[in-house]
Amino acid sequence: MRKLNKWIRYIIYLCLGFLGLILLFAVYLYNVAIVKPPIIKNENVLKIERTQIDTNCYTIGKNWIRKSKSGLWEMYVEGDAFERGVINGKLSKELIYIQEIAFNDKICKLIPSSFYRNFLKYFIGWFNRDLEKNLTEEQKLEIYGVSNSASAEFNYIGSPYQRMMNYHAAHDIGHALQNMALVGCSSFATWNEKSEDSTLIVGRNFDFFVDDKFAENKIIEFCAPTNGYKFMMVTWGGMTGVLSGMNMEGISVTINSAKSTIPKGAATPISLLSREILQYSKSIDDAISIARKRKTFVSESIFIGSAKDNKAIVIEKNPDTMDIYSTNINELICTNHYQGNSFINDEANKTQMHESASVYRNLRIHELLSTISKNTPQQTAALLRNQLGLKNKFIGYGNEKAVNQLICHHSIIFEPGKKLAWVSTSPWQLGEYICYDLNKIFSMNGLKKNVELCDSLKTIPADSFINSISLKNFLLFKKATQDLRNNRAIDLKYYVNLNPEYYHTFVVAGDYLFKKSEFKKAETYYSIALTKVIATKNEENYIRTRIEKCKSH
Repeated sequence: MRKLNKWIRYIIYLCLGFLGLILLFAVYLYNVAIVKPPIIKNENVLKIERTQIDTNCYTIGKNWIRKSKSGLWEMYVEGDAFERGVINGKLSKELIYIQEIAFNDKICKLIPSSFYRNFLKYFIGWFNRDLEKNLTEEQKLEIYGVSNSASAEFNYIGSPYQRMMNYHAAHDIGHALQNMALVGCSSFATWNEKSEDSTLIVGRNFDFFVDDKFAENKIIEFCAPTNGYKFMMVTWGGMTGVLSGMNMEGISVTINSAKSTIPKGAATPISLLSREILQYSKSIDDAISIARKRKTFVSESIFIGSAKDNKAIVIEKNPDTMDIYSTNINELICTNHYQGNSFINDEANKTQMHESASVYRNLRIHELLSTISKNTPQQTAALLRNQLGLKNKFIGYGNEKAVNQLICHHSIIFEPGKKLAWVSTSPWQLGEYICYDLNKIFSMNGLKKNVELCDSLKTIPADSFINSISLKNFLLFKKATQDLRNNRAIDLKYYVNLNPEYYHTFVVAGDYLFKKSEFKKAETYYSIALTKVIATKNEENYIRTRIEKCKSH
């Protein structure tokens, strides 16, 4: 009996010790997850309020925001870091709220359990515990300024400042943890004899997809910082990092993800590095110098166009190494794999080249450029909209191997030497590309009345596909795909006819039948999928595995 009591006491002490360790770990997580905002010497800017001058049009001094007829929001901010951030937040507070809802809804769908979401909050806080150390004081001040307009509704995720900080790292963490070099962005440039008037032309599709709501309120921001160069970028509410942008010195910056390993800890988010390059570079050498200073979370290609150098290069960067890739053929293409000597034989990069759609898309862009004798912004738009595969083979609507995958958050064209930027309008890159002349925008002295700001004479017309039966069928196909995934009954013959050349059509139909234990029918659909152009090796392997499971049943 005494021996039994001894063991009971031992187990109790062990459990208490274990609970104590859990408690200490929880306290540690809580403490490191809390991020203190920077100290502000002058908070007078917090007292100012915006003035409404028209529907969806507001001003604060010389700063303004408006919604154009194109559906794009346009915003101008100026001043030092904290001032810019505060004004940005006050002008776009509704848009920040909309983006937080969209982001939060996506997280809730991916992680339905509130317990796991709460744990994730502290894990991300712990993971990002050194994030502030990798940001410049200017970046922290601007983000903090914006965060003053964030809704208290989401404080359960973290303080507004902490949330805004972590949102800037969300792309990098998700990219690495989910192996999301699957964001299929495409960029290319032409110059000298490859362009109509010898000047540099840059085109890019930002094929980053959270959901349709996330892409509804794009902002074209024009920024006149106290330090650095004036610039424009395509962004969304609360985002101060750069995904696509151009400055008044003729530098353009876009980013393309590459294959990454799981990060070991916080570093500089790639969008904030590209923002720093855009704000402080007037040449390729400047851009390279800034990139060398910063350690990043993930592997990324930073596509730099320069009017001064009249060429483009790619800064290829991973958390430990950096390389520069360029060509001497007056054109440059970048998709989602590395091409420079330092990384071309890296195992992760070789896997990416072999298993993803990146090389195929790169070859397709090269094929299309070879048919253009002298490139123009109009021809660049046509290439960015192209939905066919190699040798003009139709590979189904939405295929990741196409340049135009019909998921584009935004598409953009730059002529850095002329300070012109064309931004796509919905849906995806099918609507008009409207042109902004940065010389005109930055010569404005505030916004006195609500007027259209784009250069309408330079508008690139909408793609004719926008009015086609094929697009209507594709939209029906997207909805029907969600219905099938949610086990809602749909006539599969009708479904297949909406997008019959797309391999994924048959995968979704096969999955639907597989869940219903109709294995023979499912095998038939999977087998048809194998006859189509499949985007990635992982998806092909998935289909083959499903066929084997069907046969075993």
